[in-house]
Amino acid sequence: MDRNLLESPDERPCPTRRLRLVGQALGGPETEPMSVTVELTIEDPSWTALGDLQCLVERAVAAALAEAGVASRGGTELSCLLCDDAAIQALNLLWRGIDRPTNVLSFPATGPGAERMLGDIVVAYGTVSREALAESKAMRDHFAHLVVHGTLHLVGQDHEAEAEAEVMEALETRAMARLGMADPYAGSVPERRSVPEQRSLTKRGGVPKSDSVPIGGSP
Repeated sequence: MDRNLLESPDERPCPTRRLRLVGQALGGPETEPMSVTVELTIEDPSWTALGDLQCLVERAVAAALAEAGVASRGGTELSCLLCDDAAIQALNLLWRGIDRPTNVLSFPATGPGAERMLGDIVVAYGTVSREALAESKAMRDHFAHLVVHGTLHLVGQDHEAEAEAEVMEALETRAMARLGMADPYAGSVPERRSVPEQRSLTKRGGVPKSDSVPIGGSP
């Protein structure tokens, strides 16, 4: 875990890290293959039960970028931290003032180097596993959806307004189809889908706050 994330948001810039693992985006007929470097940090060992996480994260990031029409240049970087509920709750409290765990947080990069560094995605095992069980979803599919969702936030997608939510959900659904996975919103209640509990990435005093995705109309 990047311990700098635990510093006060008023005392530090948006979190960024140098990245190590290299993956290639999924090319389709409408996009050229793109390369993006992904640093995967597994803080909670429970995540290892899902198998090859590096490959899954790289593919999910690539699918999201392809559907968003983002043509990353060589050297584009992204960080993904897989933690537990306690760690994400601390970040949620620090950056958003909400003292409870959530499923995913996204921190877009700003300032010098932002053109190469997309930002950080943080995902919590406990919350994600509970949601997957409650909605009878495969854990790997649910996790991949959250990575797709978080990546879309890093490139400017949002879901505060209903129209924005519809666009973003369509991108997510198509990205999941690229991965051979089902529509993550199928069967959810439409009015709950478009109004997430927690609002999307915005700037607060020049520092981004982060967001969680509504899953199947979760409260």
